[in-house]
Amino acid sequence: MTQANNPLHGIKLETIVTDLVERYGWEELGQRIKIRCFTHDPSIKSSLRFLRKTDWAREKVEYLYLKAHKLPLPAPKAAQAKSSQPQQMNTVNDPQVASNGEPTALNSHIWGSRG
Repeated sequence: MTQANNPLHGIKLETIVTDLVERYGWEELGQRIKIRCFTHDPSIKSSLRFLRKTDWAREKVEYLYLKAHKLPLPAPKAAQAKSSQPQQMNTVNDPQVASNGEPTALNSHIWGSRG
């Protein structure tokens, strides 16, 4: 797999967190990214443990690092998800979808069927 377009390629998470702590300090880092590992008894070790397990928090830290170093920012996740995967309708146990996959009329028991 190629990492040519990834500005974080080769940079360890520990390096990112250490750099941000040196640049902003724990207090300001906790204000910029509101996660408990930066605000309550912070340490590099506990922050790394949390960030390795929590993708959303790691993405925020990586984004702040990229902004601080004026590196190219990644595309927003919502835009990537919409363009890369077609939206699929969940038909399992959906009262508005018949067993053959065809949509049923909403409230047809009240209004009658369209015919």
